[in-house]
Amino acid sequence: MLYGDVLNRYPESRLAELVNCSTQNYELISSLCDDFDPGRKEFYFDRDPDAFKCIIDVYYFDEIHIKRGICPICFIKEMEFWKIDQSVLDECCKSYLSEKEQELREIANKVKVILEDMDVDRCITRTQRCQRFLWRLMEKPGSSLPARIIAIASFLSILVSAVVMCVGTIPELQVTDSEGKLVEHPTLEAIETACMLWFTAEYALRLGSSPNKLHFALSIMNIIDFMTIMPFYVVLSLTYLGTTSMMELANAQQAVQALRILRIARIFKLARHSSGLQTLTYALKRSLKELGLLLMYMGVGIFVFSALAYTMEQSHPETLFRSIPQSFWWAIITMTTVGYGDIYPKTTLGKCNAAVSFLCGVIAIALPIHPIINNFVVFYNKQKVLETAAKHERHLAALRFCACAFQATPSMAAACGKQPYSSK
Repeated sequence: MLYGDVLNRYPESRLAELVNCSTQNYELISSLCDDFDPGRKEFYFDRDPDAFKCIIDVYYFDEIHIKRGICPICFIKEMEFWKIDQSVLDECCKSYLSEKEQELREIANKVKVILEDMDVDRCITRTQRCQRFLWRLMEKPGSSLPARIIAIASFLSILVSAVVMCVGTIPELQVTDSEGKLVEHPTLEAIETACMLWFTAEYALRLGSSPNKLHFALSIMNIIDFMTIMPFYVVLSLTYLGTTSMMELANAQQAVQALRILRIARIFKLARHSSGLQTLTYALKRSLKELGLLLMYMGVGIFVFSALAYTMEQSHPETLFRSIPQSFWWAIITMTTVGYGDIYPKTTLGKCNAAVSFLCGVIAIALPIHPIINNFVVFYNKQKVLETAAKHERHLAALRFCACAFQATPSMAAACGKQPYSSK
């Protein structure tokens, strides 16, 4: 039961205005509610009853909580209808609301990008149209069948290149050069060269068709793409185009090997074609605070238990703990429950210290795991919502285009696989 003095705690609310207005003023009452029975003095509101149960809490507790199962955006509209200010929302609900608003903004931005990609009429010149077409072909796998084929070819090239890099290190598959050294098989080198030429052409086309080349060049994934291409040409220049004096340097071969190791970075190119890897990356980025706490716990534990182990093991004549910095390695592999066994305690106190250290390590690792997993699940669900909204908007845009073509010329309608209406 809501009494007048309770409702008047918020005099600007709709219920307070309804209580304070005269029953003879039917016009005002009709503007405040959907229906009114003057005989029974009952007011009718065509609103969500579950949301109203949350709304009335403000008159008793001076705050509102959004119950589970209620859309926060719809609830804000309910608050606007009942003329309740958003400042009465509890802090937890405000943060939840801000997350949903951020999610809607991301959906709107993604839909805006999709609509801009589909709007080819905005490209005035022929060069701009070709650039937009090439950009969609290289960056939007879902825009057309050729774009999807290019994305699959790029994905397979990354896998083939990674496999060739690994297989090329097997001694049985290597050949001996003129100097008697083992080098990669010529066939594997040819496959590697073909993959690198594909990566180079792909990067050049994407850079050339990019609407913002500076932003493209400074993107993390594009930096990784450049790092995977650059070592191939540096090694090629050192091997074939370099001067004799350069190749006779003692560190030339070491530089070549170091650059070849950079080929490992090409495995990160898979993140461009895998939404799962992107989700994992963003989830870890969102969990930097939890990961920092984990590293802090582990760092404190490593320092404490390595110092204790060094002190306790000094009484044993065959101790393996020669210094505290050397004991760091033992503390790391013990607290992470790896335990290689290359360094181990031999005294009773040292073994007790080791038991406590790996128990503390298990606890320290387990503590931040749940927030990290929760961030991954939240971001994964958000990505699914974004993908679904983008797909839905793409279908709507295609239907609008077909509807416009349907009312235009028969040739445009035929492009959509439909026949225009006949006037007969």
